[in-house]
Amino acid sequence: MSENQTKAPKRSRTVARVAAVQALFQCEQAGENAETVINQFTRHRLDPSGTASFDEGQVPDADLRLFSEIVRGVTLAQDDIDAAVVEALPPSWPLTRLDPVLRALLRAGAYEIGQDVPVRVVINEYLDVAHGFFSGDESRMVNGLLDTLGRKHEAGKNVSGTAI
Repeated sequence: MSENQTKAPKRSRTVARVAAVQALFQCEQAGENAETVINQFTRHRLDPSGTASFDEGQVPDADLRLFSEIVRGVTLAQDDIDAAVVEALPPSWPLTRLDPVLRALLRAGAYEIGQDVPVRVVINEYLDVAHGFFSGDESRMVNGLLDTLGRKHEAGKNVSGTAI
């Protein structure tokens, strides 16, 4: 297998995570449900061929299954996810104080920690996503919060409403 073939699946999964963060942001900001946003993204923004570009408002080469799974999973378990994120935040930082994109990113990362994905992979992937959206200290916050959630998950505590 060539180097490009081994990198493509990882890239499509990373792009799916970027798209999921965007979709979760849209769900919150527009008050739309997950299925509506997933359908909109699938029809208008996701390009499985990889020929479109982010500059054109498209999300090229995304893993559609992973994208849909994250968006649906976060919205179904959002109350549990938000409670876990709030518990990991300093008391002086209510969830509503966070940038809405950062909230969406943390929700997606917290959801995946509760799934069958190694915690280190989740943290690394969402750090990459954070670097794409933010240029300040937000990536450090993402690292710290997801690490805290990952430790709790590994200790057997439920993070995203799924059975451990």
